[in-house]
Amino acid sequence: MDITHITSLLGGIALFLYGMSIMGAGLEKLAGGKMQGILQKLTSSTIKGVIFGTLITGVIQSSAGTVVICVGLVNSGIMTLTQSVGVIMGANIGTTVTGQLIRMADISGDSLILTLIQPKTFAPVVAFIGCIFYVFIRNAKKKNIGQIMLGFGILFTGMSLMDTGVSPLRESAAFQELFVTMTNPILGVLVGVVVTVIIQSSSASVGILQALSSTGLVTFSSAIPIVLGAHIGTAFTPLLTIGGSSKDGKRAALIHLYFNIIGSVILLALVYAVQFTIGIPMWGDVMNKSSIANIHTMTSVIAMLLFLPCSGVLSRLAMMTVPNSDEEAQELSMPVLDERLFKSPAVALQQAKNAVVKMSRRAARNVGLATPLLLRMDEDVVSAIDVRENLIDRMEVDISNYLIKLADQELGDAESHEVTELLNFVTECERIGDYAVNIKEKAQELADKEVTFSEKAQQELKLLDNALEKILTLTTDAFEFDDARTASQVEPLEQVIDILVERLRAQHIKRLKDGVCSIDTGVVYLDVLSNVERISDHCSNIAARLVGMEAGEDYDSHTLKNMMHHNPTKEYMLNYEQCRRDYLIPLEQLEA
Repeated sequence: MDITHITSLLGGIALFLYGMSIMGAGLEKLAGGKMQGILQKLTSSTIKGVIFGTLITGVIQSSAGTVVICVGLVNSGIMTLTQSVGVIMGANIGTTVTGQLIRMADISGDSLILTLIQPKTFAPVVAFIGCIFYVFIRNAKKKNIGQIMLGFGILFTGMSLMDTGVSPLRESAAFQELFVTMTNPILGVLVGVVVTVIIQSSSASVGILQALSSTGLVTFSSAIPIVLGAHIGTAFTPLLTIGGSSKDGKRAALIHLYFNIIGSVILLALVYAVQFTIGIPMWGDVMNKSSIANIHTMTSVIAMLLFLPCSGVLSRLAMMTVPNSDEEAQELSMPVLDERLFKSPAVALQQAKNAVVKMSRRAARNVGLATPLLLRMDEDVVSAIDVRENLIDRMEVDISNYLIKLADQELGDAESHEVTELLNFVTECERIGDYAVNIKEKAQELADKEVTFSEKAQQELKLLDNALEKILTLTTDAFEFDDARTASQVEPLEQVIDILVERLRAQHIKRLKDGVCSIDTGVVYLDVLSNVERISDHCSNIAARLVGMEAGEDYDSHTLKNMMHHNPTKEYMLNYEQCRRDYLIPLEQLEA
């Protein structure tokens, strides 16, 4: 094997991997957001998950890619851990499509039709047409189609180069000896794992094995361990993406790993058990591209069939590896809303209120987690905010639907009014959660641009965070315990926060003019101030409604707040003065 063959092999591998990459990227772009929508909607049963996991992986040509998407959906709470199991098992089957396409290179014959359907004939034509689409056409959809065709052509061109590069190995005594040692199953599995981990694709590693089959040295006994090792190796790619994922996101990636490891070990044990008892007739037969592709597909399908009746075992194993504390399980649970309680409206209302309390606590918790991210980014916290926000959104829908159905029952005037107020509270809480996400996104923007706030701005934000934490605590406590006295403390604090935000805005604009802060941080800082102001406004709306309900007045929150401002009570003024000492005087000291 001379230098020409070595460079041909290396160039072939490079083109093969690059072709797979750009073809997969093109398919993913063409699918757009539909791919995640399909994963979300069509996984109601394990077998459906298997089917759609297979189809989607067949489209994007990457089981790791499907599992990474799956981890993202589980991480965000869109898909449950149980739903992900079927998709993950199907991903292993879908990834064998590449090998089945490559097997067409084994087609031989003198007829025009057989010549035309060989990849070495049509691949360059497909690549040429794809290049025209990709380079000269502006339409985004057609450009994506061109990228897919270009990637397809490059993939098979690389395959052809690999075949050329490995052709001298047919006569190599050293290579023959190497493949004799591959009959050791442990060594074969390790080779499959290492190669797949390095090139990040089981399809690619099996494709390389198919290229080596042209040497006539790849036998069933050497191929099966390598293929099973490739299954295990492909499970390590999603593990690289779980930093900052929620616990369920980590579990989804581990399900992929456990499925591939356990399935491969069981299959390997079965194959060698049969060989050492009754024998396998094809054990020493030379494999071609078609037979290797079939082994790749069959092992994936058999592993899926082994786990299909007991797919819950994988979820439980992942749960045991990454367990939840009792507190976390409670924190991430959905509230129970039982429609059978409509017969007792008072009880149903209390159940709905408990759910809204839980929602308000989660929204406040997200705000408390988001603001420190402006000073120090933490991907684990970002993931936790995303999971909780998804729960808040789901709770808004569930609670609102429950209350609307409850409103259709025979309710008294007081109960009807409470239903209306709870619907208003649901809206206020959901918006507080949205603003927490906005702050988190601003923190991510800072991290992406690798910029930070000045020391003075950081001190101001800490002071603002303290005020925000205080108003959220007062609001959630007042709502949970129906405490009008606590609720009356919210409006004076909201007024102080408005003044605080206005002064901080003026201070920061001055720093921007003086060049103390950059434009990037300046825009983010001003956006954060706006979000904080809106959060305190929603807290004020909730508290004003609580005060009005206690007083028996049917005023809207804005009218009630205006009355508080224009006719402040002694208690209101005392609370305002205390808030001014807590937050405005420290700000003056910072300004000095």
